[in-house]
Amino acid sequence: MSDELTSDLRELAVTAETPPPLSGAEIRGRAVRRRRHRRTAAAVVGASAAAALALVLALNLGGGDTNRHPSPAASPTGTPTTPATPDASVDLFRRVVTVAGRELPLSSGAPLTPTRAGRMTVTAKVSMKLVPAEELRFEGYDIKLPWFIELRASDGRTNYIAGLTYDEKAPGYYNSTSGWIGLRESDAQWLYGQLKEGSVVDIEGAAPTPTPVSTPTPVSTPTPTSTLITSPTATAAVGP
Repeated sequence: MSDELTSDLRELAVTAETPPPLSGAEIRGRAVRRRRHRRTAAAVVGASAAAALALVLALNLGGGDTNRHPSPAASPTGTPTTPATPDASVDLFRRVVTVAGRELPLSSGAPLTPTRAGRMTVTAKVSMKLVPAEELRFEGYDIKLPWFIELRASDGRTNYIAGLTYDEKAPGYYNSTSGWIGLRESDAQWLYGQLKEGSVVDIEGAAPTPTPVSTPTPVSTPTPTSTLITSPTATAAVGP
């Protein structure tokens, strides 16, 4: 009699249970099935342990220590780009800012302080800005510029658009700033409401070269020379 069968019979005796009315062949069949179940369970446990061991080895051999060797960050699917169509265009030659189909006359940098072209982005806005006199090429006092819009290029250059309150006749006709873009105050206020932080502004072209005004050379007028006319003196003959 097998050890398992003996063990089963002892368990039945201890619990005072009546052995089932089974034949010896049936009892042996049950024992065989139990052994198969135990072997299957042991095989499954062994396979799981082997798989776990293989995973640990693979991680160690392949440098899988994520604490010391973190995996590189995933590459971004796309790089943010500036829009192809700007929110505002500045034409230095025509002296206009085009926004939403509207053209606003402007005054840009004077010949000695030209405005540089390029794509810029709105980085800040303030309704009134106190600008130092030296920045405006003035002497003696600072000036408050209304509807101030700060611009920045990708290379770090900065510029701004504001109301040119101290020279309202300049926008559209002549350039008088130190390089910034000046508008009439009412136009600057309207533009201030149209643009927001992040808006793109394209500055294109170059300011027209002022035509030098030729000063006529004065024509010298010859001084008239006095002509002396000598009248012959008549001598009278006196008779004897």
